Amino acid sequence: MVSKTDSGKTYRNECTGHALETVKSHTEDQDLTLFGSCFCPFVQRVWVSFEYLQIQYKVHEVDPYKKPKDLLEVSPKGLVPGLKLNNFHPPRALNESTVILEYINDLAVTSNGRSLLPPTTNPCNITDARALVRLQCDHVNRSLVPSFYRYLQAQDQDSQINGGKEFHESIEGLVELLERTEKEVVRIDGVSGAGERKALAVGLGLWIPENEEDLGLYRGFELPRGEKFDRWTSKLFNHPSFKRTCNTEDLYLDSYERYAFNRLNTSQVANAVNSGRGLP
Repeated sequence: MVSKTDSGKTYRNECTGHALETVKSHTEDQDLTLFGSCFCPFVQRVWVSFEYLQIQYKVHEVDPYKKPKDLLEVSPKGLVPGLKLNNFHPPRALNESTVILEYINDLAVTSNGRSLLPPTTNPCNITDARALVRLQCDHVNRSLVPSFYRYLQAQDQDSQINGGKEFHESIEGLVELLERTEKEVVRIDGVSGAGERKALAVGLGLWIPENEEDLGLYRGFELPRGEKFDRWTSKLFNHPSFKRTCNTEDLYLDSYERYAFNRLNTSQVANAVNSGRGLP
């Protein structure tokens, strides 16, 4: 049943479920501190990567809407995620999820050999494989993410119908890129681990799995079905690194109600969508 009434629910400040257990196991000081909020998919894409790359880190949950001083010190706009580099004196900082992803991936490659990108074992295929994964991630950032928020924030019926079509088309575009990678990369060198990394690298957007419930409740949305798409999403949904960063369903539903009814000044992201600007 599609919810048509704004109940006034607000966002949560603390993780629940598996994500809460992961927070509890990352409270000791480390060289890296991840500043995040429990409901934010931009944070989760980084968090999943930390888990997959097996890098030591501390989690510091913050309320990005209140913009506490310690968050502003690592992220000048007060946006999450932020990353504090404690091994420098004084500490340094990074913000923007994609920048943090690149940083921790490079760190993992040099420290434990793990990577979100395809392996470099075949010199003839390195550039192609890695470029295709980056194309997939670029599609998530440029198309999937904006279309998700436009769809969720649309209020009149025509806008919701058009938003749903746009979001479906964006998912179909991602599927085409995934299929291209299977044909052009896996066919060439048969990399057995490529599927896992591909699902993770693309799924780092997380706007498909994390918010399927939100779009289902508020817009009657259902994910497209198909053998390959189901296989890819199943790999992501069931991957231990993904599961360890997931909250209970009610947290996401409560936190995204304000987007679904497009409340005034919901967030910098929502304001950007309403004004037709690029996401911050």
